[in-house]
Amino acid sequence: MTSASQTIDLKLDKRSASDSGARGWLARRTVWDWLYALLAVAGAAVALWQWGHAMDGYEKAILVGAVPSLVALAWFWRPVQPLTVVVAALALLAIGLYQADGRADLARADQVFLLKYFLSSQSAILWMSVLFFMSTVFYWIGLLAPRGGETAERLGSRIAWVAVTLALVGTMVRWYESHQIGPGIGHIPVSNLYEVFVLFAWLTATYYLYYEDRYQTRSMGAFAMLIVSAAVGFLLWYTVVREAHQIQPLVPALQSWWMKLHVPANFIGYGTFAIAAMLAFAYLIKQSAGETSWVKLAPLWLLGIVLCFEPLVFRQDAAAKGGSYWFVYFGVSALIVGGILAARRRIAERLPSLQVLDDVMYKAIAVGFAFFTIATVLGALWAAEAWGGYWSWDPKETWALIVWLNYAAWLHMRLMKGLRGTVAAWWALVGLGITTFAFLGVNMFLSGLHSYGAL
Repeated sequence: MTSASQTIDLKLDKRSASDSGARGWLARRTVWDWLYALLAVAGAAVALWQWGHAMDGYEKAILVGAVPSLVALAWFWRPVQPLTVVVAALALLAIGLYQADGRADLARADQVFLLKYFLSSQSAILWMSVLFFMSTVFYWIGLLAPRGGETAERLGSRIAWVAVTLALVGTMVRWYESHQIGPGIGHIPVSNLYEVFVLFAWLTATYYLYYEDRYQTRSMGAFAMLIVSAAVGFLLWYTVVREAHQIQPLVPALQSWWMKLHVPANFIGYGTFAIAAMLAFAYLIKQSAGETSWVKLAPLWLLGIVLCFEPLVFRQDAAAKGGSYWFVYFGVSALIVGGILAARRRIAERLPSLQVLDDVMYKAIAVGFAFFTIATVLGALWAAEAWGGYWSWDPKETWALIVWLNYAAWLHMRLMKGLRGTVAAWWALVGLGITTFAFLGVNMFLSGLHSYGAL
């Protein structure tokens, strides 16, 4: 009887502790948390009332499901609250400015001052691009400045937040604009390289900003924002050469609600893998701070050469399509890598500890792997609906599997064998190369069922 009584008491204690934890979590919610939740519910209700006629059943389900997810995220990380409120306000302002005589008129994008210079999708995304470049510059000034570096880094962080805000505004407004062009053309803007590079830029920056807040250090931003600026550089080239900012109807293969889930999940993976690789680069720089032998530094020089030459693969039809742009890109990249290696001692002093860099690298890969796994499963379901089979060994699918196996092996070695330090960092950098080829290289050099994403 005593044993049974103790067992019952133990279960009651556990249940009480669980209930207390739940009550404690809710008790920590502020008035602003509850107001935000109410605003999110009201916003979804208004969206269904105002634009529900343009949504199918799946889109309505996604909208409804997004509300508790967004509220939970905003309660977990409070900067999401002002971010989403400002984005919603600016997007609604842009939609309102498009109205003329009771209907939308896209010609007003060139007539209304705020639309022309700030809030049309193209204007907002161009501002995003400029601000991400500025943010990267201020982060590096902060990292290298002998005095006052914290002020420059703080400014870099705030500019990055503004860039993320404008990226989201541009995305929301572009979504609205697509629905005004004609019946059946409207779609979530994640359907081509232009749109997904915008997605990659703000997702990657936001993920970094979370860890900046979590670890209370801004010195990682100099490295993290380099990959965002590289993506923006490609985006600008792609805009000029291909006029990719023009909204086009979806090809038949993309006319599926699976796209709305598969692509964002994929790019959370790509973004977090990219962050992990850049922090791995920072890890190696900090580790080599005291090294004076250029022979031992050769692997880092080789890495720099690879990073600099990589953009040149995009120089297809160079004479006619922006070859000079990529030579300038190469030159700037070479200067950046050379400067990083030359200033590695100063950089190492300002970077957080090797343990912090290693920890963030691991967490980024863990999050990316989870979302990439979800994206791969969703992609298989999409393929079954579109092509009648879950897997066809298409080049894109094959390389997605290679990416998945690479990071699965990295995590296995980390969790089972205690993989840390130099090997883990180099492996993360190799992983970025594999991921980049899976994302862009396959589209450029291989053909298959995913050839609609070709450069």
